[in-house]
Amino acid sequence: MRVAVLGAGVVGVTTAYELARDGHEVTVIDRLSEVAGETSFANAGLIAPGHAYTWSSPKAPRILLRSLFDDSQALRFKPSLDPRLWSWSWKFLTNCTAEKARTNTKRKVRLCRYSQERLQGIVADTGVDYHGLDGGLLYLYRKPESLARGSANTRILSEEGLELRAVSPDEAARIDPTLATVKDKFAGAVYCPSDGSGDARVFTQNLARHCAEKLGVKFMFDTEVKGFETGGDRIARVTTSKGPVAADEFVLCLGVFAPDFARRLGVSLPVYPIKGYSVTMPIEADNLSPTIGGVDEDNLVAYARFGDRLRVTATAEFAGFDRSHKPEDFRHMLAAIRDIFPNGADYARPQYWAGLRPMTPEGTPILGRGGRFANMVFNVGHGHMGWTMSAGSARITADIVKRAKPGFDPAGMLVQ
Repeated sequence: MRVAVLGAGVVGVTTAYELARDGHEVTVIDRLSEVAGETSFANAGLIAPGHAYTWSSPKAPRILLRSLFDDSQALRFKPSLDPRLWSWSWKFLTNCTAEKARTNTKRKVRLCRYSQERLQGIVADTGVDYHGLDGGLLYLYRKPESLARGSANTRILSEEGLELRAVSPDEAARIDPTLATVKDKFAGAVYCPSDGSGDARVFTQNLARHCAEKLGVKFMFDTEVKGFETGGDRIARVTTSKGPVAADEFVLCLGVFAPDFARRLGVSLPVYPIKGYSVTMPIEADNLSPTIGGVDEDNLVAYARFGDRLRVTATAEFAGFDRSHKPEDFRHMLAAIRDIFPNGADYARPQYWAGLRPMTPEGTPILGRGGRFANMVFNVGHGHMGWTMSAGSARITADIVKRAKPGFDPAGMLVQ
């Protein structure tokens, strides 16, 4: 079949790969000039089933309320007149019960584990490089009480077969020797040996090159999706700034822009942009940078090493489509990372970035067929775990396109 994939982020490109591997004729359409130019451009880089907790938890409303007066909060609410913000926020709050948080977290970790297996399969099949590190991740806690809570919270993930264990500061320093001189700053850590990290943008770029050169995937860049030509219960063509593109099946992977296009097809997608911040610094020969990635849990600052670069990320800001940022926005995360790794990178040469995560209230993506058009498939709403969940979501989507039973049950994630 001819399949048109709308969107060339990590989700769209992994989907194109799986579709092409199934023998389809695939065209990927994106308004930017290259792949991974939006949310995948400079994300955290953690491949982290061990951090698959849903954001919509019983403690989230209190954090959001506090953020109105204290901008150091990990979740920050920026009120606006956008009715979509209030509608989405209400749905988010209705998921902040203990029962729903448990359900959503379990769904997330199951998909993350499946996706990690699929990612490993893609890398084995293609040999694509992405500065991957597979030595696990350390979730560091500065206070005994937060370590106790963090250790207790791992039970919900361990119930799904994920290995996590609490470690002492000494053991954390053995796992990552660069922590040796600062281990006394921490009460301990939770270690997930199967987690990892890697540059999602580099992965997407190299996988796209493989798709084009080895699998015949066609990429249409600088091509804006305008709308759809329909007939009966089917979409015949997607209209673009470079003319119509006909296909037998269409896959929507447009991240934060997906709801606008879905509405034209009669589908309401509860996906809203949540802004995240990242800063990337070069690593010089005399720097002592982390050997594996991790999270400073008391500050909710994540870090990962990509070859000769150190990426640091923090904050989830409910601020609509605003991508603006200023150096002051990065003060908290830079202070935290310099406290852990005083000589971890060349901190005088930061590259600042802010991107928009396509979040659902539940924290799980929206997959499958929906609405009145039988040949439109959705693969959207991966939020802050898009890199971790992309490969699994791609395989599920490819199975749905060929009308086969997916190898992973996407119950609770199907489009309504």
